[in-house]
Amino acid sequence: MQQAGSPSPSLRRAVFLDRDGVLNEDRDDYVKSAEEMRLIPGAGRALARLRDAGYLCVLITNQSPVGRGIFTHEWLAGIHECLIERLLAEGGDLDDIEYCPHRPDEQCDCRKPRPGMLLRAIAKHGVAPARSFMVGDKESDVAAGKAAGVRTIRVLIPDEDDATHSEADWKVRSLREAADVILSLEEGPA
Repeated sequence: MQQAGSPSPSLRRAVFLDRDGVLNEDRDDYVKSAEEMRLIPGAGRALARLRDAGYLCVLITNQSPVGRGIFTHEWLAGIHECLIERLLAEGGDLDDIEYCPHRPDEQCDCRKPRPGMLLRAIAKHGVAPARSFMVGDKESDVAAGKAAGVRTIRVLIPDEDDATHSEADWKVRSLREAADVILSLEEGPA
């Protein structure tokens, strides 16, 4: 018998992932082409480990360049196709992609730190938030994860030290380390 307040065993576990700084190298001027898409070494393998353990892997990314007119939805889809090809080359894959195309000044419900993209993916895929994680390199990722009721992991950027303050449940140096944390907490069958 299931205890009150515990997640339904029929709901899926998921790892929600920020893109820039977690899967690929971040750029101050946005990733605007396949040539600028540089996968972080080991990111694909880390995704493969998570998926092999039964986790749904969903990209959750703010993409204001669409709202700013820097590129179109179709152009962004091409960049994401390139990302997926590079992840597949390392054995990894994504189950879905949620992105917010809005500018920060538009005050939408989907742009992180708001949880809209996560809540949409949770409902769409039948995810148990309490059995899931948000992995990101910014406090806005952590805030969105917390607001959606998932556990949070902050990937520290290269110039941050381990003493960096974060509201995240865990701090790590890479997606590989995040996968280590997640897999060490496994709660049984998916």
